[in-house]
Amino acid sequence: MFNLQIIPVSAFQQNCSVVWDNQKRATIIDAGDNAEQIIQFVESQQLHVDKLLITHGHLDHIMAVDRLRHYFGVEVYGSHQADQPLFEQLPQICTQYGLPTVGSFVPDHWLNEGDEIQVGNLVFQIRHLPGHSPGHIGFFEMQNKIAFTGDVLFKNSIGRTDLYQGNFEQLIDTIRSKLFVLDDDFIIMPGHGAHTTIGQEKRANPFLKISHYDET
Repeated sequence: MFNLQIIPVSAFQQNCSVVWDNQKRATIIDAGDNAEQIIQFVESQQLHVDKLLITHGHLDHIMAVDRLRHYFGVEVYGSHQADQPLFEQLPQICTQYGLPTVGSFVPDHWLNEGDEIQVGNLVFQIRHLPGHSPGHIGFFEMQNKIAFTGDVLFKNSIGRTDLYQGNFEQLIDTIRSKLFVLDDDFIIMPGHGAHTTIGQEKRANPFLKISHYDET
């Protein structure tokens, strides 16, 4: 059984995702802020957090991670190592955004294309999704057809590419080659805003209508 609770966190209303199986074994994806709110939900559901997952190193996706790592006594997985400078410079980046300073840290495990992460009886496949950030990854749960893809693809929009090593052409290629190959009913849970599906974004996303591309 696949269970999901979205907790919007931080001033950026980032979608922190708590996912768990029927044995209440859980993971937290992109704990961007508001650690106490996340802890309160986990404990209210009597969940057993197995590990913490990160799609990429932007501050609104990682500011509560180190706090939760110590609280739950678990390890952190992701993103890809290309995002390492974002983790190391987290205090300075917080200051640039006028936010309370959060100490720097790095994940316990960097993830790469083709890796798999297991949480109870749930298995997430890892795909490298650069363009928004160089080390951006996604977590794909193929059995239930849902992917947690951070700030790559949004409902009727795409991730911004004007931040550290962002690249518009690379982002479009990532979406086309790593996401649009999925079934149309595959659910995309983005880093902000409402969820969507691959079919919906092929049909209606003004940046990504499939008709814009060669069918070859």
